[in-house]
Amino acid sequence: MRTDRLVAVLLLLQRREQVTAAEVARELEVSERTARRDLDALAMAGVPVYATQGRGGGWRLVGGARTDLSGLTASEARALFLVAGPASAATPAVKAALRKLVQALPEPFRAQAEAAASSWVMDPRQWGASHIEHRPPPRFLDALQDAVIRGVQVRLGYVDGKDAETKRTVHPLGIVAKGPAWYLVTHTEAGRRTFRIDRVSSADATDDPVNRPEDFDLAASWREIADEIERRRTPLEIQALCTPDGIGILRIGLGDRLDVGGTTADGRVEVVIRGRDEYTLAGELSGLVEWLEVTDPPSVRHHLASIGDALLERYR
Repeated sequence: MRTDRLVAVLLLLQRREQVTAAEVARELEVSERTARRDLDALAMAGVPVYATQGRGGGWRLVGGARTDLSGLTASEARALFLVAGPASAATPAVKAALRKLVQALPEPFRAQAEAAASSWVMDPRQWGASHIEHRPPPRFLDALQDAVIRGVQVRLGYVDGKDAETKRTVHPLGIVAKGPAWYLVTHTEAGRRTFRIDRVSSADATDDPVNRPEDFDLAASWREIADEIERRRTPLEIQALCTPDGIGILRIGLGDRLDVGGTTADGRVEVVIRGRDEYTLAGELSGLVEWLEVTDPPSVRHHLASIGDALLERYR
């Protein structure tokens, strides 16, 4: 988090005529030693800051220098404001400090700062996978992030899953990072649409403003999108009963495909589990027989019984 902290220190210098290491430490909830190292690092990086010694001394920006925050690139905006947003994994102390600094910005800069902070959502879960695969950021991520922050429409080139390329003008509303994949949530003439950013073939920002619904909430919108995608990927639902000590195991193995209900008279918990098809789901659940009893549909129970017979035949 040091990059974010350094930018926070710079903004603190801009907000006040002079700061001491103790004030920086208190504002960002770090030690004074860390604050001094950060101030020294800014000077070594070429930021025009200098220290005055003696009583009443501290750190100042040369000539009251300021950074025009409206000139930040998309990468720089993510390095600063995304850590203050609700989707950030930053510590509460860093997020709180940055939010304070955002509020202290001059009015022309504050709107973009707040737009950057709310421009993305992080969803760490992968589609149907339990491990995190690392990939480099997609080619047009910065350009699309910048368009979201500035609130301008984009002429988008896109290659779909069948390798067919189309071009359209979209109203970018937000960026979503889900596991290793990145998505652009947009408004189009056909309604809300989501595009995988690694399939974007071109992204040309226009000067036309985005038509953004007044009540639009990126996090809530993404939850609806992700739920719909999961329903399409896993159309089969089964009902089952699980022992209380098995619920945690089911959550680890099934993730979002598990819905937990109430407790029955015998102390077990009602659950609904989604899967792709009956046989695949039966195979998945066969190793959970110690905790789980499938109650419906009968066809999945039949597949489980067949798997049990095959196991007995092989390993008797």
